[in-house]
Amino acid sequence: MLLRHFHDPEQLNISSLVLSSASLPHRVVITGQHNFSLYLQHRWQEEAEYQLAAYEEESRHWPPPKPVNLSVNFQPLFRAMTPTLITALALFYLKSGDWDSGSIWFTAGAGDANKILDGQWYRLVTALTLHADALHLLSNLAIGAIFLHYFFAITGSGFGLAAILFTGTLANLFNVLTHGGNHLFVGFSTALFAVAGMLCTIGLSRPKEEGESWRHRLVRLLLPLMGGLSLLAMLGSSGEHTDLGGHLFGLLTGLAVGNVVHLHGFDHWRRSAFLQTLFAAASLFTLILCWRMAFSIR
Repeated sequence: MLLRHFHDPEQLNISSLVLSSASLPHRVVITGQHNFSLYLQHRWQEEAEYQLAAYEEESRHWPPPKPVNLSVNFQPLFRAMTPTLITALALFYLKSGDWDSGSIWFTAGAGDANKILDGQWYRLVTALTLHADALHLLSNLAIGAIFLHYFFAITGSGFGLAAILFTGTLANLFNVLTHGGNHLFVGFSTALFAVAGMLCTIGLSRPKEEGESWRHRLVRLLLPLMGGLSLLAMLGSSGEHTDLGGHLFGLLTGLAVGNVVHLHGFDHWRRSAFLQTLFAAASLFTLILCWRMAFSIR
């Protein structure tokens, strides 16, 4: 009896191989240049249909998409974003000073859950630029410089800056929604934990290098995560102004947002000078706008 009719010889060959691998006797009949048929005995029909359907289901997503290789032939157009960002945070600290309830900077821009829930959402952003004291700032920048250097080298300056601002803000929002009212927070460390999380996710996207053992690959994939957890232990577990929730949500948010590297076209986007400049300008505009709102409402 007739099982299948084909016009593509490749499909015919594949179907014949599937049936042969299942030890199902059949014969191929060629009736024209592009006309092929598969015949077998009636008693094998049900098993043959099952085997062909199983093969088609298993082959639906084959071959799998190639893993994203974000380390090939890419250099950020602006390679000094890490020292630029660190210098900007340090200079801003010299202007704003230590956390003081009487300071206009902290009164206007510090993270305050009650005020944020009351509509002052800009504090989710402005709080990232304020630091409780010099030790708070230096510990963030000394350790964070390593994460920032590798992160900007992968994403480019504009995309990287926008991702840091977005994940840091989002993590602060999750932290506020979890804590509810009567919660105060400041500091760039939440964004640094998000960077550690994004680096970990990006590491998972990299294909295995030639000659790389599974042990070396495991170390390479887990290193950013271990770094984030180490940062959490060093900066996020003690101290008067420590915000453990913000640090934890930063890490988790980064792990999720880092999947943007899987988007089709990301490698092309990060090579675009226009898009990199646009995202950098949008990030700076957002930061300035939030601070203008902070002082206009205060």
